[in-house]
Amino acid sequence: MVTGVRGSGKTTLLRQCIRQLIVSGVPRENILYLNLADDRLYWLRHENPDLILEACFELHPQKRSSETVRCFFDEVQALPHWQLFINRLMRTEKCEVTVAGSLLPSSDEETASPLTGRIVSWEISPLSFREFLDGRGIESDGPLSTKQRLTIQKAFDVYWQVGGFLGMNGLDQLQRIKAHQANWNTILASIIGHHNISHPRAVIDLAHWLVDNTGSYYSVSHLTDYLKSLGHRVRKSSVVDWLVAFEDAGLLFSVNIFSNSPTRISVNPRKVYCIDHALVTSVSSGILTNRDSLLENLVFTALRRVTPEIFYHKTKTGREVDLVALLPSVPGQEQAVMLIQVCASLADPRVKQSEVRSLSEAMVELAVAEGTIVTWRTDETITVGFGTIQVVPVWRFLLEMEP
Repeated sequence: MVTGVRGSGKTTLLRQCIRQLIVSGVPRENILYLNLADDRLYWLRHENPDLILEACFELHPQKRSSETVRCFFDEVQALPHWQLFINRLMRTEKCEVTVAGSLLPSSDEETASPLTGRIVSWEISPLSFREFLDGRGIESDGPLSTKQRLTIQKAFDVYWQVGGFLGMNGLDQLQRIKAHQANWNTILASIIGHHNISHPRAVIDLAHWLVDNTGSYYSVSHLTDYLKSLGHRVRKSSVVDWLVAFEDAGLLFSVNIFSNSPTRISVNPRKVYCIDHALVTSVSSGILTNRDSLLENLVFTALRRVTPEIFYHKTKTGREVDLVALLPSVPGQEQAVMLIQVCASLADPRVKQSEVRSLSEAMVELAVAEGTIVTWRTDETITVGFGTIQVVPVWRFLLEMEP
């Protein structure tokens, strides 16, 4: 099962898989691809999805039960009760099934699904910086020469502007903004339709507040009061449901405070991030977003490709560490804790002192010997009482997070 935000490349991935099968010698008649969001399939989706396989085997009756048919169903969420259909398909026919779509819960979240334990799920995100470089044929592995480093830095400036969505490459700024806004509106419309939300304007206003406040704190009570101030009659429970819906759609994500105490987690605000920093630039009002918040969002999305366990931290003196990530570990070993501050520039000595102090306090409290400050261009090592702090430019951090 392939999930991911709309426009991240799920359809492209399915077509690449099909192309690889054909190159490897699988006959074309053993491959079935269907985009279930096609309007011409409305009746079939809602009345008789069995016709999908019946039509396939009517064309090639000799394949049934004798050869494996590879089925690829795109936009599978358009098919009501698609889990039941796929489950029966896998039980009664000789076939391998790959489905793709937005708004699909992961297999471990869908505990009541008939596919539980029988499906592998992976998420497609917009292009990472390394994937962006690969697409442009720019070498980024191993020791870098001065020329390679300058080339990568120049490419990062482009990546900073266009982001990771595949369709944004080659567009000028105005076209890119319009494309981002169109994708944003389509995603919100899909969320509203999929969840049959009766307050669509409230959902849209909530999403815009969140993207305007990327990298900032929020509480459900504050969001509910904000929507009520706009004239929406909403409940806290509805706001919670909509926040979950944004995350299921792969659009907006929330981060809790780093703590083992459920009470501390529940009483502290959360932070919000978007799936793509350039999308934020195109759809937000721009009043509250700045380079630091966008940089923090970019660092968050890079961490999210590595681990789902991402938090923020408050020291005992009230200082904040922007991001705490629990990195994957081998069985039997404790998870490594990564402490990260994000600050575009450390040119101001007071800013630098504040960032270093926050990070060093957290290193002592959490017994972590190394911290990281991600900047725009600065590269240095700072020795503190408990260990060292690595100050790294953002382009290098992105490459190191995805070896």
